This record gives sequence, structure tokens and C-alpha cells, in this order.
Amino acid sequence: MKPKTIGKGTIQVYTGNGKGKTTASLGLTVRAAGHGLRSVIIQFM
Repeated sequence: MKPKTIGKGTIQVYTGNGKGKTTASLGLTVRAAGHGLRSVIIQFM
């Protein structure tokens, strides 16, 4: 039996003034979940 390998992940950082950062990150997370991938959202305030 071949052992499972863990692929490299991706970290995306959204910064800056204005609108759209939360929408973009949540949209990407929902798309990833729809494809069966695991995703995490971390927000620093």
C-alpha cells in the first residue's frame, strides 16, 4: 500500500483599504470546500 503524501498548501493574504477583501477570501474558501479541499480563514484585527 502506497502511503498518502501531503501536497504543499497555499497562503493568500488580502490587505489594503477599501472593500472586497472579505468577499474575495470567503468566496475562495467556499469554492475550495465545494471541490472537497480543506481551507481555513484566520482574521487578525
